[in-house]
Amino acid sequence: MTRDAQAPTYGSSVTKVEPFGVDHIPDSERHGKPSSQFFVWFAAGLNFPVILLGFSAAWFGLSFPVAVCAIVAGAGVGSLLMAVMSKMGVRLGVPQQIQARGPLGFFGNFLPVAYINVFSGVGWAAVTVILGGKAFAELTHLPFWLCAALLTAIELIVAVYGYNMINYLQRALTYVLTPLFVLITVVAVVRGGSLFAANPHAGGYIGAAGGSITLGGWFLAFLVAWAPFASDYSRYLPDTPQVARRTAWYTGLGNFATICWLGVLGVIVGGSASSTDTITALHELAGPFAVPALIAVGLSALAQNFLNVYGGAISVQTLKVPVTRSQAVAAICVLAYVISLWGASGVEDKFKVFLNLTAYFIAPFATVLLLDFYLGGRNDPRRIAELYDRSRILDWGFVAWAGGVAASVPFWQSTLYTGPFSVAFPGAGDLSMFVAAAAGAVLYLLTYRLKPLRRRATGSPVQAPAQRPDRTTDLADHT
Repeated sequence: MTRDAQAPTYGSSVTKVEPFGVDHIPDSERHGKPSSQFFVWFAAGLNFPVILLGFSAAWFGLSFPVAVCAIVAGAGVGSLLMAVMSKMGVRLGVPQQIQARGPLGFFGNFLPVAYINVFSGVGWAAVTVILGGKAFAELTHLPFWLCAALLTAIELIVAVYGYNMINYLQRALTYVLTPLFVLITVVAVVRGGSLFAANPHAGGYIGAAGGSITLGGWFLAFLVAWAPFASDYSRYLPDTPQVARRTAWYTGLGNFATICWLGVLGVIVGGSASSTDTITALHELAGPFAVPALIAVGLSALAQNFLNVYGGAISVQTLKVPVTRSQAVAAICVLAYVISLWGASGVEDKFKVFLNLTAYFIAPFATVLLLDFYLGGRNDPRRIAELYDRSRILDWGFVAWAGGVAASVPFWQSTLYTGPFSVAFPGAGDLSMFVAAAAGAVLYLLTYRLKPLRRRATGSPVQAPAQRPDRTTDLADHT
């Protein structure tokens, strides 16, 4: 009997700590239904940062219809990306971070994963703790640091238990949060909703075209930021064509529904609020329904941060840092909490800067992974062993990723740095992410048939990993 044919050691148990880290998930451990991905991503999208982004429509001076169209377009493209990358997890049974070793090389993958996945996981966790902690502090009148600490402790425990616990709680949170956000939506529309017109005198007005491109790009960037983690939550599903197809549909639908819904809600809140602080604005607008509104915002922080912390921990292990997944979870939670104490003031501006700086780097990364999966033959499970082969030091996908990032620099729009194109043509909006993806695609297509950039001589061929408990080692340590 092969190890893949053995009885599962983890299976569908919610109360067991997940024993796998960055390993390939064997057939004996494949379980679950594609519909689980709807709940994972629907709950993750029921989050206040999405409302925060929609809040910006009024600052850009966009009319209500233009803002809604921009949100739908950005959410549509981002949801399609998430759908495809979630499908990749079903096929390959490994995290998205490990998949990137294919086109970039074993060590070429280190830099993008360190920035895109680890930095992004910690940063997003901090942003979400700030918003959730503020909501609970406003609700309970407890100090922010205590509310943030309690949220972080819950996230740590759940992320340590891992995949099955996260799937279970995301489903539960979907049922709890949905009626709360429906209430917020109804109250917002009744108490302050308006189909407002364009405002050329708004502080951020750069024209309807530039404003809608930037606003829609932010919603796309929100989902692009999830892309390096998409397969992390689908890799346990059975590898069949039907499961893969349905997983893509459920993932796309779960993302699209909540991003559009809460994005438009943010437009409504931003157009009728008197405060520039989003939590305060929501409190004012909700009026007598402020308590359930703030509860929704606080609980929604958990739905997003379960994924941020878990995905970030897997990313740390991808970098071969000598820690277990549980230790990586603890480190990320501590870092996120410390950052949340520093960034609690002015979170809206910090959030948008962070969103931009992650999207500029993630867009070409996701592009290279997608092209390698469909054009580079990476969708063949027989090549999974290559992802754990240390002799594949550096490959051309790294050049495509780095070139995509470099090409986008003149187009950057950020308070940290604004590129020369954006300075000269501010009305064009933020095109950085689109340029990065396009440049990365071109470079990949020009190089993917070439021999690896750097390869080390190796002995016996690497075998695909099977069932093994969570350890800091992976397949390459057995060669």
